[in-house]
Amino acid sequence: MELLYVLLVLLVITRVFGEAAERIRQPALAGEIIAGVMLGIVVARFSGAFPILAGLPDDEVFLAITDLAIFFLMLFAGIELRPRQLAESSGGALLVAIGGFCLPLASGFALAWFLLPDSDLKLVQSLFVGTALAITAVPVAVKILMDLGRLNSKPGQMIVSAAIFDDVLSLVLLTALLAVIRTGELPGTFEVIGLAGNIALFFAITIGIGLFVIPKIGHLLGAAKVAEFELSALLVGALGYAILAELLGLHFILGAFMAGLFFTRTTTEKRVYEDVKTKISGITSGFLAPVFFASIGLHLEPRAIVEIPVFLALLIAVAFAGKLIGAGAVAYSLGMGKREAAAVGMGMSGRGAVELIIADIALRGGVFLAPDPPPPIIANLFSAIVIMAVVTTLATPIALRRLLGKA
Repeated sequence: MELLYVLLVLLVITRVFGEAAERIRQPALAGEIIAGVMLGIVVARFSGAFPILAGLPDDEVFLAITDLAIFFLMLFAGIELRPRQLAESSGGALLVAIGGFCLPLASGFALAWFLLPDSDLKLVQSLFVGTALAITAVPVAVKILMDLGRLNSKPGQMIVSAAIFDDVLSLVLLTALLAVIRTGELPGTFEVIGLAGNIALFFAITIGIGLFVIPKIGHLLGAAKVAEFELSALLVGALGYAILAELLGLHFILGAFMAGLFFTRTTTEKRVYEDVKTKISGITSGFLAPVFFASIGLHLEPRAIVEIPVFLALLIAVAFAGKLIGAGAVAYSLGMGKREAAAVGMGMSGRGAVELIIADIALRGGVFLAPDPPPPIIANLFSAIVIMAVVTTLATPIALRRLLGKA
C-alpha cells in the first residue's frame, strides 16, 4: 500500500509539472525534476505529515524502482539509436569524452584541494569532487535528446557516444576512488589492467552476440504464439547483458544499452520492431522515467546554499565550464559548428544518478568526517554535490532547446 501511495503521488505531480514545462516550451524532464525538488522541500518542512515520503530517498524498494527506470531509459536509448551512425561518430566521440572527462576531473580536484581544509582525508575528498564533476549521466542526456527529438541528430549521436565512453572512463575512476576510500591509497597497476580487460571482454561478448546470434533469433520472434513473446525476449536479452556487465564489475546500464542497440529493423520483422519499441516507450516515458527524474530532485538539500554559497557557486561554475570547454572545444575542433559544439558541451553537462551514487558511497565511507569536528564546507560537501547535480541536470535541457531547437 505504501509503495502504491508513493507512485501515485509521484506520477501525479511529475505529469502535472511535466505538462506545464512543455506548455512553456521546455522539455518535460525539467518539470519532472522541479516536481521532485518541490516535493522534497514540502516533505522536509512538514515531515510529520508525510512520514512515508520523508524517508523515500533512502528506501531500498524505491531505489530499486529508480534502478529499473535507468535500465529502461538505457534500453530505449539503444533501440532509438542506429548502430551504424553510432559507430561512425565513435572515433570523434572518444576524443570528446576524454576532453569532457579530464578537464572537469582536474579542475574539480584543484578546486577542492585549494579550498578544503587540511586533513587525513583531503586527498579522498578532492578526488571525490573531481569524480563527481567528471561524470556525465547517460540516462539524463538520452532523455533530454529524446524529448527534443534530436537523439539521431549529429550532436545527439556525438553526445550519446561520448557519454557512453565517459561512463566507461568513470568506471576506472570510480575504482580508484573506492580504493582510496577503502585503503587510503590509489589502486595498483594490476587492478586497473584487470578492469580494462573486463571492459574489453564485455564489449567483445555483447558485440559478438549482437552481430551473429541476435539476427538469427530475431526473425523467429514473429512466429511465436505466446502473447507479448517478442517483448519478453528483448527484456531477457537486456537483463542478460546487464547481469554480464555487473559480473564483470561494470554498470548494468551498459548492458541495457547494448541490448537495445542490436534490436533493429534488420534483426527482426519491422512489425515486431515497431510494436516492441512503442511498448518500451510507453513504459519508460509514461511511468518509470518521471519517477526517476523526480527522485533526483528529492535528494536536494538546500542547506548548503546558505552555509557555503561561494564554494557552491564555484562548484557549479566549474561543472559547466569543464564540460563546455573540455567537450565542446574538442567537438568544435572536429568540424562542428559553434552552436552544435556548444550543444555537445551542454549535453555532457547533465549529471544525476551516478553522482548521487558516488556521493552516497563517500558518505557511507566516512569521507566527510575529517577534520573533526567538520567545518561547514565539509559538513555540507555532500549537499553541494547533490545541488550541483540537480542544477546541471535542470539547465541542460533548457540550454539544448535554445541551441538545437525541437525537431
